[in-house]
Amino acid sequence: MTKKKTDFSHFEQSIAELEQIVQQLEQGDLSLDQALQQFERGIELSRTSQQQLQSAQQRVQLLVQDSGQDQLEPFVTTEGE
Repeated sequence: MTKKKTDFSHFEQSIAELEQIVQQLEQGDLSLDQALQQFERGIELSRTSQQQLQSAQQRVQLLVQDSGQDQLEPFVTTEGE
């Protein structure tokens, strides 16, 4: 259980760091070298986060299959209404 919480916490930390990097790059105050370093870090965080999301999606699909449902239903939000 602790590992799952740690994984989710790591994902959230990665997203927060990625948001900071985007803000820094948008401000345009970094030197070219700094901007490239931040961009590289952002790509790394993005890839890692995407892998974590895909892993979570696979886990959800397995849980749904184990529960007897054959397919996932699309998630519909009421935002923007």
